[in-house]
Amino acid sequence: MTQEEQQKKDERYMQMALAEAQQAERQGEIPIGAVIVCRDRVIARAHNLTETLHDVTAHAEMQAITMAANMLGGKYLNDCTLYVTVEPCPMCAGAIGWAQMSRVVYGAPDEKRGFRRYAPNVLHPKCATCEGVLADESREMMQRFFKEKRR
Repeated sequence: MTQEEQQKKDERYMQMALAEAQQAERQGEIPIGAVIVCRDRVIARAHNLTETLHDVTAHAEMQAITMAANMLGGKYLNDCTLYVTVEPCPMCAGAIGWAQMSRVVYGAPDEKRGFRRYAPNVLHPKCATCEGVLADESREMMQRFFKEKRR
């Protein structure tokens, strides 16, 4: 696959993650969405549910990992790619590492709470990362959400 083809594929799946983030925003959740793809098939879609479930661990990535593992019938997601609108936090990155996800693609970086700041080596050693896919859209959604919260 060419780099251009991969970029188009990444953008298509990130659009799905952004749709999940929009759903979270409509529910009053922090607008972060996640999609897990295995062999070109979407096997999980999720968004933040921390407010709905009263659970600080109910991040989009955690919800998607659980859904994908259930779909595949096992805890390892070796052949899977996670698309998430914002850089995962250290907790989620740890779960991504334990699940042995092969690739993580995220939109906007999280300078304050992202895994690269606190736990840059937490992902599985074979996990590839790609950042900045539709980053502007993800960043704008987050900024709009928090601006509205501060009103």
